[in-house]
Amino acid sequence: MKIAIVGAGIIGVTTAWELASDGHEVTVFERRGAAAEEASFANAGVVAPGYVTPWAAPGMRLKVLRSLLSAHGAVKVRWPLVGRDLRWMAQWQRACRLESYLANRARMQRLAFYSRTRLHEISEARELSYERSDGYLVLLRSRRDQRMVQPGLDMLRAVGSAFREVDADEARRIEPALSTDTDLAGAIHLPEDEVANCRQFALLLKREAESLGAQFHFNCDIAPLTRSAPRSLSLSSGSPAIHFDAVVVCAGVASSRLLRPLGMRIPLAPIYGHSVSANIREPLNAPRSAVMDERYKVAISRMGLRVRVAGSAEIGGSLDAINPAALQTLYKVLHDWFPGAATLQAGVQQWKGARPMLPDGPPVIGPSGVPGVWLNLGHGSSGWALSCGSARVLADLMAGRDAGIDLEGLGLERLL
Repeated sequence: MKIAIVGAGIIGVTTAWELASDGHEVTVFERRGAAAEEASFANAGVVAPGYVTPWAAPGMRLKVLRSLLSAHGAVKVRWPLVGRDLRWMAQWQRACRLESYLANRARMQRLAFYSRTRLHEISEARELSYERSDGYLVLLRSRRDQRMVQPGLDMLRAVGSAFREVDADEARRIEPALSTDTDLAGAIHLPEDEVANCRQFALLLKREAESLGAQFHFNCDIAPLTRSAPRSLSLSSGSPAIHFDAVVVCAGVASSRLLRPLGMRIPLAPIYGHSVSANIREPLNAPRSAVMDERYKVAISRMGLRVRVAGSAEIGGSLDAINPAALQTLYKVLHDWFPGAATLQAGVQQWKGARPMLPDGPPVIGPSGVPGVWLNLGHGSSGWALSCGSARVLADLMAGRDAGIDLEGLGLERLL
């Protein structure tokens, strides 16, 4: 088939690769000037399937309220709030019910474990070399943090995720550079999880897809699809329409705008996150892989010769306004655990990205209900962890094949 993909983030690139591998004629359109320029650009890079869970969870509303009142809280509401944000928040609250949470968590984790396997298969088959490290350490500052994490550990046991509860001494043997000046009650070590550079992987896989004939066109802002010709694409600025046998929408937050004329109301909202990337000053003072500060929900990752600190979740506001308070929290957590690890006087990259999130958590993968229009969207903060599996699932569905995993609840019907 002649297939168009709208969006060249990590979801669009992996989708292009899988469809090109299946022998399709693939053309990718991206509004930015290169692949992986938006939410895929400078995320934490953590691939930890057991920790891929919905935001919408029992008790989460109280946690969010506490976070809003804390100077270094992980979740913030920013102005302006538009109608989309308010509607999303109302739907999110309804999805916090226990029954909904358990179902959505199971959906996301099935896909996450499958996706990690597919990531490794692609990397090994194509001999892709990118920045990555094995192991993930969740840092618990206090006894209270240890108690609070216990329900999460029960969840890890239920899905068979390998982990160990370790004391402070063992945690510092795993990550020798952890500061002894910051209180550490213990940690959770997940040896099979990893951190990897999402953007590097995307650029390498783009090249592999091109070697199979896929074409990428950048600086192409695609106009919303039309009811009369939903498989024909044109530029927002005006251009002759090009017809395809199928169109796959992987355009992040912009997917809602593209699909609205088809009668689809996809409740996507941008949940903004921040990161700071800096050159490592002294390797012995830097993390070996990735750690997560459980209290502040901030990840510190080793990215080759750089360290990346990522976190925060903001509802409302705008993409082009970096929040100084969010950056302050990132710098604080970095200093708490790895003081002196990075050169912060020059060459620091500060980034803000919009995670395309659905209120209940899981993405939507599969047919749209409009013939020839397919969806792979709404992965939120788990896009990197879910990307390879989502792409393979979509390619199998488009070919009429069994995807090999349970896809219950991952289709558009969940939102109807």
